[in-house]
Amino acid sequence: MSTFKPLHDRVLVKRLPSEEKTAGGIIIPDSVQEKPQQGEVIAAGTGARRQDGSIDPIGVKVGDKILFGKYSGTEIKLQGTDYLIMKESDILGVLE
Repeated sequence: MSTFKPLHDRVLVKRLPSEEKTAGGIIIPDSVQEKPQQGEVIAAGTGARRQDGSIDPIGVKVGDKILFGKYSGTEIKLQGTDYLIMKESDILGVLE
């Protein structure tokens, strides 16, 4: 298997599975479920390059659970698995 290393301030994210039930217990079919806005960081770049040439380190690490915007990132498929590539600025926060 080949490995993937994002460049600069980009991260590779795998979406976390969405809830299949509402709070009231109603089961939501796959056809109407929204794509989840939570994911796990699979790989991260080194960080953005500043004007003076130094590197501004990225604020997330592999394994972090994150929250991102609904239309963030670019969907790709690697080794048959769906991922998102997004800039660090598209990440809204880290779930703890």
